Amino acid sequence: MLKNKMKSLLSVTLAASIIVGCSNNSSNSTSKEDGTYKIATVRWADWGDDFLKGFVEETEKEAEISIDWDIYLNSEWADKKSILMAGGELPDAFWGSLSLSDSDIAKNAGAFIPLEELIEENMPNLKAAFDADPALRAMVTSPDGHIYSLPKKLPLRPIAGNSLYINQKWLDNLNLSMPETYEEFYQVLKAFKEQDANGNGDLHDEIPYQGDVMGYILPFGLPKGSYSTSMTVKDGKPVFIPTAEAYREGIEWMHKAYSEGLIDQETFTQDTSMAEAKRKNDEISLVGVSSGWTADATFGPNANEYVQLSALKGPDGEKYVMTDAIVYERREFMITTKAENPEKLLQWVDKFYTEDASIQTFYGSFGVGVEKVEDGTYKVLDAPEGESADIFAWVNSFRDFGPKFVGEGFNEKVTLPTDGGDGLKLELDKQINTYVKEQFPNVVYTVDEMNRLSALSTDIDSFVSSMQSKWVVDGGATKEWDSYIAQLEQMGYEEYIKIQNDAFERYINSFE
Repeated sequence: MLKNKMKSLLSVTLAASIIVGCSNNSSNSTSKEDGTYKIATVRWADWGDDFLKGFVEETEKEAEISIDWDIYLNSEWADKKSILMAGGELPDAFWGSLSLSDSDIAKNAGAFIPLEELIEENMPNLKAAFDADPALRAMVTSPDGHIYSLPKKLPLRPIAGNSLYINQKWLDNLNLSMPETYEEFYQVLKAFKEQDANGNGDLHDEIPYQGDVMGYILPFGLPKGSYSTSMTVKDGKPVFIPTAEAYREGIEWMHKAYSEGLIDQETFTQDTSMAEAKRKNDEISLVGVSSGWTADATFGPNANEYVQLSALKGPDGEKYVMTDAIVYERREFMITTKAENPEKLLQWVDKFYTEDASIQTFYGSFGVGVEKVEDGTYKVLDAPEGESADIFAWVNSFRDFGPKFVGEGFNEKVTLPTDGGDGLKLELDKQINTYVKEQFPNVVYTVDEMNRLSALSTDIDSFVSSMQSKWVVDGGATKEWDSYIAQLEQMGYEEYIKIQNDAFERYINSFE
């Protein structure tokens, strides 16, 4: 655990203080009279503690509190979390949806306080956000009517998610046009395999497609969403992707390509670093098509050879793109029963639900990551030379995690560099986002539903995964489909899909 004791420089009186944690010195003891709260948060990597400076420090001063941050790395968090939750030595609050899952909260329901009445009394900014965007309130309201966590709505997110990128240099080398349909896509991959697309004289080193199954069978009309890896929505109704006929057809199509060497033959056996090494081979490009956020992040030294693949038209005549960009999320702030005076803590958190706050906690404080212009617009600053724009933002802000809200039209008030990072991604998004389809929403499950889903998913997910890889490599999806569905039904599929439908209906009804 990386521990950072970020103390407010403001000397507060006992009467005007709130306690939230402990410190390493005698002047700030663990007593609840010294104005300190202990908050746990989780980070993807050790990027230092600059993200807690600037704007965050200023909010502490304004609220006359001090935050004692316990910072965990995601790689170690699972074990640390189990010990923390079992031991009862809870912090006063958890920050960021990376810290706790819905299941964690449900299994430890007695450890968290309901927040709805405190929100009404202490959070005017969040209340205004609820009024402006009812989806926020819907997604944090549990079936029991209580609110146990606070939400976010991120700024400057694309409508689509990861894109497929194709090697334009290979297309040019073989005098091929950009594919527009799934049939044309197959023919391009076949040409990549058979015609020395990278031009090095070796007919066997090209990997036409490297990526996951759902990316390849996307044209068959099953785009997964941000909030479920297995559910989508078709004609307004929830669909479990691995039981859809379109899934079977897509898997058969992928098997054909795999059997002809058009798909990376190590798709199901290699780890992440092995796949990345192929995409970022510094001698010559080896991969024709793969998916990622931007070409530079996906292909490294070969990035300038790649362009975003057009939205491919599928068998039904529709075009599809990935729809996995997360804009909304709950579990961005949870208060435990350890916290005294939680209303003071929420008054502090409410300062994060403004546009000024949200852009600073996404890119960095004013003067570091963002500049606020006199006309009320914002300019995201360039990362230092040689640094990634995305990593620079993570170093200087909470980035994807923590309370945030921006209203309609906010994104139009922001200027970003377009040669990389979010600016480039948003420009690319304009080319394909009209093809985004409805996705399965961020539904809320009851405790009983969550427990049943957890039990059912163990067997169902394992079986689906094993059959998926088997069918792509060896074929047989159509021949074995009926027995596959029968096996899923024996594993509790009917109960599984009923739970998903019930949660979906509750979510839709919450807007009425």
